[in-house]
Amino acid sequence: MSDPRWKSEIVRPDTALAGRSQPIRTADTHFVTGNSIKTEVPAGMQEIILGLGCFWGAERVFWQTPGVWHTAVGYAGGTTPNPTYEEACSGGTGHFEAVRVVFDPAVITLPDLLKVFWESHDPTQGMRQGNDRGTHYRSAILTTNSQQSLDVENSRASYQAALDASGKGGITTEIGEAGPFYYAEDYHQQFLAKNPDGYCGLGGTGVVCPIHVPAST
Repeated sequence: MSDPRWKSEIVRPDTALAGRSQPIRTADTHFVTGNSIKTEVPAGMQEIILGLGCFWGAERVFWQTPGVWHTAVGYAGGTTPNPTYEEACSGGTGHFEAVRVVFDPAVITLPDLLKVFWESHDPTQGMRQGNDRGTHYRSAILTTNSQQSLDVENSRASYQAALDASGKGGITTEIGEAGPFYYAEDYHQQFLAKNPDGYCGLGGTGVVCPIHVPAST
């Protein structure tokens, strides 16, 4: 049984659900692109893990973004290995609903990708996104290299300044290094391509994110 605190407080590792040793079953291929759903990152491309609330709408935002080569949905940032959707939604795994994004920096830079991220949801809401409440709906960015970490911090600071100027709240987005990414069940992958009239709870703040340009040396 889930603990009601898990909806507002990330579960401690010592009380998280046990999970399982084997991955849960997911799709073989991407419904939109036909790529292997667990594809490796091609040479010259980069990977980042993003959380914007419900991963159905979040994934669609990115597969529609020019320069994004691959997306997949899953669970990240928590403790429980190979969780199910029901377990993640209980709050008992510590994971958030995540989108794995593989992008070509020659087409879209990370600051440009982060502009899409910030403007596509409200990163000031803590453990919810709109009417979707729980730790699994939290805003999050998990990076895969040190330059990404620097770009994320600079982008966060730029967007916070824009939010401040608009009278909005502080950014609550979890920022850290990527750990294990557990692929979600088959029916969640590219859900809104399979179900065009399906639910999407994403809603931004209406505040434009300035693109941080690193100072020249």
